[in-house]
Amino acid sequence: MTTADGRTLAVYEGGDPNGVPILVQNGTPGSGLLYGPHVRDAEEKAIRLLSYDRPGYGASSRHEGRSVADCAADIAAICDALGVDRFCTWGVSGGGPHALATAALLPDRVAAAAALAPVAPFEAEGLDFYEGMGQQNVDDFGTVLAGAEEHLAAVERNREQLLAATPEDLVDVWKTLLGPADVEILDVEVAGFILENTRAGIEPSWAGWFDDEEAMVRPWGFELSAIRVPVLHWQGEQDKMVPFGHGVWLSNHIPGVESHLSPEDGHLTLYGHRVPEVHAWLLERYAA
Repeated sequence: MTTADGRTLAVYEGGDPNGVPILVQNGTPGSGLLYGPHVRDAEEKAIRLLSYDRPGYGASSRHEGRSVADCAADIAAICDALGVDRFCTWGVSGGGPHALATAALLPDRVAAAAALAPVAPFEAEGLDFYEGMGQQNVDDFGTVLAGAEEHLAAVERNREQLLAATPEDLVDVWKTLLGPADVEILDVEVAGFILENTRAGIEPSWAGWFDDEEAMVRPWGFELSAIRVPVLHWQGEQDKMVPFGHGVWLSNHIPGVESHLSPEDGHLTLYGHRVPEVHAWLLERYAA
């Protein structure tokens, strides 16, 4: 579809075309490609499962300098084009803040939202942003703060590594980012989809990844305190990609949130195991 300012957004759809609309916001880096088990769950639960490539990923045009909050206008445009008046949304990892932005900025259209292992605001008061974070992500945020040239060089290096990786390589590629629960779930099938989803987003360009990371260290463009719709939050204690402290902080700062701080989960386990529960929770709020 084409936005009012002439950009292209690539939209994905699965599940039941007549079902309750739920829009997925995938992580960083990634595309809108939908995971087969999630689509099958959507078919079983009568969910119209939607997703899209954030700007700069896949077939979506870049929106240079975008903020996290800018996703709300794009999502509203997608829903207008699809004839969707009211919907739910969930986001994972880097998609989590975008799901929270959608909840805060489209309260008349979002029935409920869920955020799985979302990163917290970079300058959140009372949060040690890096505590418990795997060294690779610590280093990546360091390059963002070092300036555009160093950041771009790091994104290009990381992009080439992921484009060249096989499913069997992924545990080694992410060796500082995986706790025991995530190592256990990362079999060839799961790793294969992660790489497929990521490559669909980053093969055409580095821009979406670069812009996502830039947006994460700047003000998001909305206040968490503005959220008035039901929100489900889930954070794994074994998460090294987005550490547990982020989840604790967000559980104390999202108004009225239902927060699950889970000792047995990591980062990838939320995406791999918890989405059917998330879908069920969203459907209950949509019907309320």
